[in-house]
Amino acid sequence: MITAHPGLPEFDYIKPTTLEEASTFLAQHIGEARPFIGGTDTFVRMRDGAWKDKYLVDVKGLPGMQDLTFDLAKGLMVGAAVNMNRLIASPEVNEHYPVLAEAAHTVASYQLRTRATIAGNICNASPAGDTVGACLVLDAKVHVHGVDGDRVEPLPLRAFFKGPGKSVLKPGDIVTAVEFPIPPKGSQGKYLKLGRNAIGDLAIVGVTAFGYPDGAAASGYRFFVALASVAPTPFMPDMGLLSEKAITPELIDEAANAAMNAVAPIDDVRGSARYRKLMVRNLTRKALSDVWERLTK
Repeated sequence: MITAHPGLPEFDYIKPTTLEEASTFLAQHIGEARPFIGGTDTFVRMRDGAWKDKYLVDVKGLPGMQDLTFDLAKGLMVGAAVNMNRLIASPEVNEHYPVLAEAAHTVASYQLRTRATIAGNICNASPAGDTVGACLVLDAKVHVHGVDGDRVEPLPLRAFFKGPGKSVLKPGDIVTAVEFPIPPKGSQGKYLKLGRNAIGDLAIVGVTAFGYPDGAAASGYRFFVALASVAPTPFMPDMGLLSEKAITPELIDEAANAAMNAVAPIDDVRGSARYRKLMVRNLTRKALSDVWERLTK
């Protein structure tokens, strides 16, 4: 008898006591061991047979993984095991990084967000990750522990993704935290997600827009856009034209068209390539217009 959703395969549960122990074990079992924190994607993919790991290495209780700290000079540090509901509830996140909280709130359901994490969203390297766009426009960096210890410098997220499910992480690497600098003064952001359902669906298209005053720009402002579900990796089209001359509805339309023309999405069960391109244009226009309106209040 074939079932649509078979049970989980057998695996060994490994609970190291140090990051060094975890990295060493992962490096010694390449292709058959995986770091484990929330499990919201891991268990689904193992259940469906996409992942066939023999070992899950539980790293969520290791030092620093549950830390959520904010400093007015240094910014925000989100431990890899901080769940999304905790992030959404943080006063500092809501005050200084509201677009991150907004994006996290669109992920699945409340119950799943008690397990899901920003770091997990990043490490999955899914082109459809809801929170990745906010992390990109906010210029996040990831802290990594490997077999040789902590990386001296955190990795810029904008150079992290290499393809669907692929990143620059090496065997034995464990993301321990995600770092966010202090956003520019007066900045505004918006995340818009198109899904088949109002709640809990993967994005057919996701658009994150972010802007802030910048006296060095001809327009007086700087803008960034990040797109999800329209390329092999989360994608940031060039929005330089919005810094080159006075912002008008027509210029925002031009930027939205540029975003649409910069992507080459695929057809899949959730939407056609043509539909995705058109929705990139429409949602980018809407997100940028919302950000611009709040910047000029």
